[in-house]
Formats: sequence, C-alpha cells, structure tokens
Amino acid sequence: MVALLIEKENRPAGPEWKKWLYNVIFEADTKAGKYFDLLLILCIVLSVIVVMLDSISSIRNFHGNILHRLEWFFTILFTIEYLLRLICVRSKIAYAGSLYGIVDLIAIIPTYMSLILPGSQFLLVVRVLRVLRIFRILKLIQYISEAELLIKALNASRRKIIIFMFTVLTMVIIMGSLMYLIEGEKHGFNSIPESIYWAIVTITTVGFGDIVPQTPLGRALASFVMILGYSIIAVPTGIVTSEMAIVSMEERKKKRKRLICSNCSQDEHDEDAFFCKYCGDRIQ
Repeated sequence: MVALLIEKENRPAGPEWKKWLYNVIFEADTKAGKYFDLLLILCIVLSVIVVMLDSISSIRNFHGNILHRLEWFFTILFTIEYLLRLICVRSKIAYAGSLYGIVDLIAIIPTYMSLILPGSQFLLVVRVLRVLRIFRILKLIQYISEAELLIKALNASRRKIIIFMFTVLTMVIIMGSLMYLIEGEKHGFNSIPESIYWAIVTITTVGFGDIVPQTPLGRALASFVMILGYSIIAVPTGIVTSEMAIVSMEERKKKRKRLICSNCSQDEHDEDAFFCKYCGDRIQ
C-alpha cells in the first residue's frame, strides 16, 4: 500500500514523454500499460526458469553458454526497465527505497556482482548470487491485486500473530525442558536446546523421528505435545482469515456505489435498493 502511494505521489509533472512513459510503466488500466505488464510478467517467469535450469548440472554442462546469454539478456532488460522507472518518477529516492524499487534492484544486482567476484575461491558466493536471482519472482507481487489484500490482513493481524508466536515459543521451551528432565542424555536428549528442537518438530506435526522418547512418561508427554500441535495449527490460520474477511468487506464497501436517501440522508443501502430502509422514502 505504501509503495502504491509513493507511485501516486511520484507522478511526473515534466515533459509529455515522461507522462506517457509513466502511464505505460505504472498505469495498468491503460492498453499500453496492460501489454507492458504482460510482457514483463513473461520475462520474469522465463528468467526464473533460466536460473532453475542453470542449477541442473546436466543441462548446464550442455547448454551453459545459452543459459549464460539468456541470463545477461534478462539482466540488461530488467536494468533498462529499472532505469526507465527511475527516469519517469518525480522522486527517484522515494521509489528506489520502496518495496518494488528494492525488489527491482535485487533482480539485477547478482548478475553484475558475479563479474566482480570471479574465480574458484569465490565459487560459493557466485552460487549464492545465482540463487538470489530467484527473487525476481517477487516482481510479480505488484501485478497481483489480491496480494495487497493479503498484505493488509497480515499487517492488521501482526500483533495477534506475534503474541501467538511468543506463546508457542514459551510452550516449546517448557516442553523441551521437561522432556530433557524425563528422558535425559541416555535416550538421545543431550541438551535443552536439542530437546527444544524436538518439541518444535513435534508441535508442528513434522516428526522427523531423529529423536524419540523411550520412557512411558516421555511418550505420554510427546502424545500431549502432538495433540497440542494440531490445535495450534488452526490459530494463525483463523487470525489471518478473519482479518482477510474484514479487509475484504471494507474494500467492497469502498467500491460499492453509495445510495443516499434525500429524505433522511442515510447511505447504508444495497446497490439495487429503490426505497430507503430507514424512512421508506424513494431513493433518487
């Protein structure tokens, strides 16, 4: 939402070509803007596929040169797009520091960084930079209208989720410590942190099975943690879902055409209403 407000405040007031460029790049409701967005989405998806194929050794050994050229093609393309965005906005710093500006920059930096860090001694760093190119998929967020709705819901429920996570953290510390006291090093629970790891794996219903309680009391505690895990999973889902319903209702209210009664001035009417539900007068 903040990024969208920044984009609106950054509408250019200069030459006509800047306004035209802004409309093509930022305005998705124009014909040229729709074509631009579709082309950009296609390029983002293809560039991510190229990075994924480059991680497969058998494909990289035979088609490494083609993948390398494609990677540079997409990098140069996204670099031009990033520069055009900076050119057509009024405040360059505001856009560069926004979420979309940072994502756009992350999408192009790794390829250029691989030029600065060549050689076998930096092979691990280059590999990390290759993986960072996958973050180009984040550029798709701005083209999904529902993403903003989800971000609003997560933002509205962040305090509840933080309290929930703190409660879960407290519980796994207590359960892990109890399991350490019950089982001990004899049965594989060598330390409290390792026991807390077991509690996290168990309460999230993952169950790797690398550490298993052996005593009857330990198994009883494990059973309790498992049942507790099933009840805990539903909590964050319910929190976010309820907030999404509230945000969605608010958005619908904003978009809904307001029908105002000329007699009592009430405006909470259905879109297809002909008469006021408060005074019964006909709505003009």
